[in-house]
Amino acid sequence: MIATEIQQRTIGINIPNGEASVNIWAPLAEDVAIVVDGGGKIALIKDEFGYWQTTTKALKAGDRYKILIDNDKERPDPTSLSQPDGVHGASEVVDLNEFNWRDDRWQSPLLKDYIIYELHTGTFTPEGTFAGIVDKLDYLKDLGITAIEIMPVAQFPDSRNWGYDGVYPFAVQNSYGGPKALQALVDACHAKGLAVVLDVVYNHVGPEGNYLNDFGPYFTDKYKTPWGQAVNFDDAWCDGVRRYFIENALMWFRDFHIDALRMDAVHAIKDFSPKHILQEIKENVNALVEQTRRQHYLIVENDLNDPRFINPLNENGYGMDAQWIDELHHALRVTVGEERAGYYSDFDGLPHLAKAYKDAYVYDGQFSPHRHQTFGAKADKNSGQQFVVFSQNHDQVGNRMLGERTSQLVSFEMQKLMAGAVLVSPYLPLLFMGEEYSEPHPFQYFVSHTDPELVKAVRKGRKAEFKAFHAKGEAPDPQSEQTFNNSKLQWELVNEEPHRTMLTYYKDLIALRKRNNVLNKTNRKNIDAMSDETKQVLILHRSYEDDYVVCLMNFSKSAQTVSMPQHKRRWDKLFDSAAPAYGGPLVSLDVVYPAQDITLQPESLLIYSSL
Repeated sequence: MIATEIQQRTIGINIPNGEASVNIWAPLAEDVAIVVDGGGKIALIKDEFGYWQTTTKALKAGDRYKILIDNDKERPDPTSLSQPDGVHGASEVVDLNEFNWRDDRWQSPLLKDYIIYELHTGTFTPEGTFAGIVDKLDYLKDLGITAIEIMPVAQFPDSRNWGYDGVYPFAVQNSYGGPKALQALVDACHAKGLAVVLDVVYNHVGPEGNYLNDFGPYFTDKYKTPWGQAVNFDDAWCDGVRRYFIENALMWFRDFHIDALRMDAVHAIKDFSPKHILQEIKENVNALVEQTRRQHYLIVENDLNDPRFINPLNENGYGMDAQWIDELHHALRVTVGEERAGYYSDFDGLPHLAKAYKDAYVYDGQFSPHRHQTFGAKADKNSGQQFVVFSQNHDQVGNRMLGERTSQLVSFEMQKLMAGAVLVSPYLPLLFMGEEYSEPHPFQYFVSHTDPELVKAVRKGRKAEFKAFHAKGEAPDPQSEQTFNNSKLQWELVNEEPHRTMLTYYKDLIALRKRNNVLNKTNRKNIDAMSDETKQVLILHRSYEDDYVVCLMNFSKSAQTVSMPQHKRRWDKLFDSAAPAYGGPLVSLDVVYPAQDITLQPESLLIYSSL
């Protein structure tokens, strides 16, 4: 039964019952007021722990305002829900309760059933808006995915950005449509049976339009991160900062009906408090779930191979429901020919891919040559649904110098094999927008900062990052609108060959995963993977109760012969990536028997079952 009284947002400006409630955190200020466009000044009263408060009828939805600090600095509201004029403009009062939700009966799929499709709002459709995504939901549903993952939407400068430079964590990007349009998108997704994952950034705040330090100690010099000062989760005045991000997570779940959050690079969150901020977020989300009876998940990007992040709270873990894991991706990339440079230098290809299928973490206590240290811990007790895997994502594509997708790096047959390698795993598969039809456009790094000095710094940093690759040309200018336009999907290709065939392939493979009694499980206990480096073949065994599946993967450019596993029953073909229906060269045997030799076509996947 849904609780009758659900806690509302308690910071910023809210209008729960027609009267505005104001609560602004500025612990070091001597005077704080609201300056309303065309409406004068509203004084705030200092309360404990650095909060300034009032209730007033002088503020209503749609009003524009700024915060006046010590009669000196006028700044946008750090808890703003809308920045219609961008990161430097006035904030807008928004009543999040106005939206007429139609998803009363919605329940998110079980986490084990998530098949995730990552997209960037600005480049996913020609419109580059939330409304544009709504128009593609039937396509996504037909593809077979069960959840879309939206890259960050917190307000960033101008209109072109990946989203990780957001500076107003509570405000929904104005160029995408703002908060009401995001609510409408989530409602439409739920009507189609699709869950929504939102990417959020709690490890740093972008540079342009970041006025947080004018309000209080949101950052600390105790630690350094790739973006400079760390967010203050454990230094003086950290309580207000912790509350800020806890309230943010709750807002997305409660007021936008988001089903899951993907938290960016939590290894860059520095917190040595007795209770880590992730644990405290999880406790608060659990309390919300108790009230609403709706399940919400917390998924983290984590580069530490530390199961403590995904272990339950009652086992002294941080309680995260799942994590992105790069290591299957890295091993897969090296297997298909990626140069062993940078972090790829740690990976041996096929043997490490086999280990990733069995152990999730490739490095779970071994010495890492790239890191020059023993790295990782075993994740024996963690189920497959706690790991998100992929053959490409925004980082792995966009952080290449030229932003090439897999479609530009490997053959058509290898693209199919790589997709199969992800979808037959016991983990949660993630697709990156456009890969399902072999989109040839790159996904490049782009920004649209308005500060000329910042633009220079970004350009300089991007060139320095890829100086070793000068022979391959120049890195695209991240500030150029052309770089952004080059990254947009080309929807007209969906109906052209060979893209139409690739789309059919993905649909059929996803459908097989969903209906097969073995492949749709995230059980890591009944799994084995054997690699033959000479033949460049990997054989993956999976089973559930009396059902068995064997996935035969040939990563070489030549046909290879393998013997079917010894078994008391026959093997029946479920799927063949090399079939002519998918643009392949040859149909394989429909039925084979134990110890019988079978030929794998070059760069192909064969799946057989035995009941």
